[in-house]
Amino acid sequence: MAGFLRDILATLSYEPKPEELFASDSQALTRLDERLSGIGEGNGRSRGAISIRPSDCSVWDGNPRDVPALCAENCRSLIESIALEDGNRIPVLVRQNPPGSDLPYQLLVGSRRRFAIDWLNHNGRPEIRLNALIVEMSDEEAFRLADIENRERQDITELDRARSYQQAVDRFYGGVQSRMAEALGLSNSQLSRLLALAQMPDEVVNAFATRDELRVRHSEVLTPLLRRPQQCDRVLAMARVIGGEQQKLAAAGERMIPAAAVLARLKQAGKTDAATREAEGAIELNGIRIGRTRNLREGLAIDVIVTDGMRITDLFAALEAAINDARTPVDEPDEDPEIED
Repeated sequence: MAGFLRDILATLSYEPKPEELFASDSQALTRLDERLSGIGEGNGRSRGAISIRPSDCSVWDGNPRDVPALCAENCRSLIESIALEDGNRIPVLVRQNPPGSDLPYQLLVGSRRRFAIDWLNHNGRPEIRLNALIVEMSDEEAFRLADIENRERQDITELDRARSYQQAVDRFYGGVQSRMAEALGLSNSQLSRLLALAQMPDEVVNAFATRDELRVRHSEVLTPLLRRPQQCDRVLAMARVIGGEQQKLAAAGERMIPAAAVLARLKQAGKTDAATREAEGAIELNGIRIGRTRNLREGLAIDVIVTDGMRITDLFAALEAAINDARTPVDEPDEDPEIED
């Protein structure tokens, strides 16, 4: 299915330049219809070409694109192309909304084309309609299709893609990451790293000049620091400070703090000294220190004092928490690894 969907997107994702020559609309639709004919396992899935208003369709919530971020500036070349050709030559994909919905259609692929035509409708070209194909497609199929289209888009941030994956793993794959990785053609490690990025706190996201500057390689450095309570508090405190500085710089029209400098300050805030590491190795029960953990070459050593009246179940719970905490790495990588695409 992955290769087949990529074949579809070879047609869907290309928006030609105004000066380029086109095949006739009927020929383009015929080729596209042939590619769509194999979607899903069932046969006889109905679909057809239609012409609708952009306001006739809602945008499917499983698409990772940040639709509110679309504007005339970042869609300028597409707007000009569609205006010159009196419409979008390459149709968007929609499916019918369930009965009783406010709008008849749901947009699966083609957010930029929909935005461009909507903008033209409100800026002197009300006659232009959105050319679309109606398809029958499950949510999981729609997610894979949207992911393939958006994976190569420069205006899809790694954070937006990661957060869409975080929602999808439970929504479409029963919380099983390996199933999702296989369906999307990713390795388990690639998916895990993206999901870690999706879990970055808002304070960290806001510390970077733009959402696009926060990358997987940054989350791999920060995630170990955010897993330990004391380090997490310090990192988030610094992130709030940097975020405030970024806001002031943006308001003044000055150059904002670059990503490398943000990461360096957050890493520095999360560093621990010997006294802090000793305190963080403490094993506590009901607020009372009963022992500590020590990292040895052979593994983890535990020193614990068992007093009279101590419940074994409570002791085991305290030990489990201490062991899990001690297993969280505290050393930051020397280099910022890149995600493999």
